Amino acid sequence: MAKCMVCNKSVSFGRNIRHKASGGWARRAPKTNRTFKPNVQKTTMMVDGEKVQIKVCTQCLRTMYRAR
Repeated sequence: MAKCMVCNKSVSFGRNIRHKASGGWARRAPKTNRTFKPNVQKTTMMVDGEKVQIKVCTQCLRTMYRAR
């Protein structure tokens, strides 16, 4: 399972709305379940003077690069 080791962001669930071309909105649009997966990357960071490989989402990675 993809999970960020910094912010604990993990898989979340939601719904997809299928917009059918025929019939318009006469009937309710069918909904299907879907998952939102975080964009997790493996990266090497210096922690207490030693290199550690961690899994970080791209938002946290971007924040870390900005802070340098």
